[in-house]
Amino acid sequence: MKITKQIIENIYAGWLGKVIGVRLGSPIEGMWYHGINEKYGEITDYLFDYDLYAADDDTNGPLFFLRGLEDGGHGKRMTAQDVGHALLDYAPYEHGFFWWGGYGISTEHTAYLNLRAGVKAGASGSIALNGATVAEQIGGQIFIDTWGLVCPGNPDLAARLAKKAASVTHDGNGVWGGIFVAVCVSLAFVEKDINKIIERALAYIPYECEYARVTRAVRDFYKAHPDNWRECYMFVRENFGYDKYPGNCHIIPNAAVVVLSLLYGAGDYSKSICISCMCGWDTDCNAGNVGAIMGTLVGIDGIEEKWIKPINDLIVCSSVIGRYNISDIPEGALYIAKLASSLCGDELPEPYRALSAEENICHFELPRSTHAINVIRSRDGVFSFEKKRYAEGEEKPAPNFSITNTNETANSGARSLKITSPAAIPGEKVLAVKYTYYHPSDFSDSRYDPEFSPVAYPGQTVRAAAYVPHGSATACVFCYDERHDKMIYGKKATLKAGRWQTLELEIPRIEAGLIRCVGVCFEAGQNGDFVCFVDDISISGNASYTVDFSKEKSERWHWKHIDVSQFTRVKGIFRLDGGASHLSGPDFAEVYTGDVLWRDYEYDVSLEAVSGREHYVNVRVEGAMRSYAVGFDGDEFCIVKNNYGRKKLASVKHKLELGRQYRVGVAVKGDTITATLDGELMLAYTDKKPLLFGSVGLSNRNGSHTKYTLIDIK
Repeated sequence: MKITKQIIENIYAGWLGKVIGVRLGSPIEGMWYHGINEKYGEITDYLFDYDLYAADDDTNGPLFFLRGLEDGGHGKRMTAQDVGHALLDYAPYEHGFFWWGGYGISTEHTAYLNLRAGVKAGASGSIALNGATVAEQIGGQIFIDTWGLVCPGNPDLAARLAKKAASVTHDGNGVWGGIFVAVCVSLAFVEKDINKIIERALAYIPYECEYARVTRAVRDFYKAHPDNWRECYMFVRENFGYDKYPGNCHIIPNAAVVVLSLLYGAGDYSKSICISCMCGWDTDCNAGNVGAIMGTLVGIDGIEEKWIKPINDLIVCSSVIGRYNISDIPEGALYIAKLASSLCGDELPEPYRALSAEENICHFELPRSTHAINVIRSRDGVFSFEKKRYAEGEEKPAPNFSITNTNETANSGARSLKITSPAAIPGEKVLAVKYTYYHPSDFSDSRYDPEFSPVAYPGQTVRAAAYVPHGSATACVFCYDERHDKMIYGKKATLKAGRWQTLELEIPRIEAGLIRCVGVCFEAGQNGDFVCFVDDISISGNASYTVDFSKEKSERWHWKHIDVSQFTRVKGIFRLDGGASHLSGPDFAEVYTGDVLWRDYEYDVSLEAVSGREHYVNVRVEGAMRSYAVGFDGDEFCIVKNNYGRKKLASVKHKLELGRQYRVGVAVKGDTITATLDGELMLAYTDKKPLLFGSVGLSNRNGSHTKYTLIDIK
């Protein structure tokens, strides 16, 4: 079907609805009905006021498995291997992303190791290989919602794609559950009766399978007892409870909760997600599935503000690509919409078609969207960008501002973000802040171990549009360099009331800098309530900066999760010691930083081979299985390509000396890679099937230990 503005808004509502459900259910994940009822009673709101909500497996999987659709390039003919490649590309090795409970225990862990060992996708999640207990756990449906969102009103295609995607990690009822949920989401775009959605979705899975049996049983109980969901839960627990199925978190009991919640929620988003949580068991997964289906069905206007406001459109992930780990919900929704339009052979409507070309922009076109913008006020010109953490039960002060998505005015499109600061005084500064890097101290927990690379870099250009409806004010774009504790301002403009003005800042090259946030700084010109608008905040252009490891910090989440700032880790030990970073591992070790969207650049690294024979730097890193590496393989200096398998492209004899510091330089331009060593040209290679974009990294192999002191990117 044609991707209209309304469809895009419903994609946003479905994705937001998923995120809300996950956040609501997270604090009670694993609790049972009676414990929840005794502690919380009737659930009507969030149970925990997170400072910031960290990454979650229920949102990691749907976003990153979906990338197999684009990366594989097969469109409607997508294969299970495309999704298997996405799993290997974006999930770190046995940490973060999802639950790594052990081979033969955690379904996703088992499938991941099967894929790593060369098992084909599909067989990787099969009952034949892993057994029914592993294959029929809950992941087949919790990671599947986006396959329905990408096929609005096309349940046939949603079912086909979901079957391929779910088969990578699951089989049997695990796959049938994935198909059922994806079809429900797809149908919710065009069918607004939840009973009919469930009936139609049942037609896509085998009549005799256990998933269909439990769905019919809950449906029939609802028809006979439509007024008391608690009675239905008792029926489910007695006949389909956790004691009836093997494994840690079987799909069938939780499938019953999803169907129960949809039916007894009676078309009400809030009631549906709250019932799913009060039932217990895998609460965040179930509420996430229910939230995606119901969010798509009711649209953004059907979701209460109490659910939307605390999230503020922020979504944090824990892939190996740091650029993707700091995102917002509209960005994800527009990515899904792009894929949906591609699948139906159509283009997005304006203004979304133009916006989809901008990979990093706050456009505010989706009703009620905020793009994770924060507001900071200051009367003395001093700002703190550290996020205060509040203890459980500690009362947070009421904000001294309000932000509202509005159609009152816009620089482009139809909507913008309105900021109101009561009782402002002349000279008071009001900052619209977009955080481009986060620290562990910003979050309430370490859910699924996120790691970050910045979203903005020195050398890039920040643009934004500013507006005041009346009165006088000035405005400029700013960024904050955290390493040097320095605000950097663009040219200040005097705003004319009722007229939009575009502002920009080219961030200068910074040695050992870290951009913590960007945004627009307004300065009020009169007493009273200060009202201003922002629109079209974007970050673009080429980076130019250094990372000095003597200035980097250890980011401690907990004793098992300590990162090096600005880097994401695939595998190995990566630590700071003696003013340098150290990377080591038994078979391979690999870490990344920078933006996956970079194309042509120069990358210089100062490194020392401490032990072992293989020491590299990486360029054009598209994922953990797609990149180039340049460096030493024993007594050869070489260029290696990894494209789901490593291949040496070029090499020259050069003896490796342990304990000696080298400067390895790599330039990538179009299809050509040029490598230097201590300023001397060593290799140049033209790749006929090049990787054309990607971030940078550091790596070694086969029990090596490498010391790095400085990297330079331009």
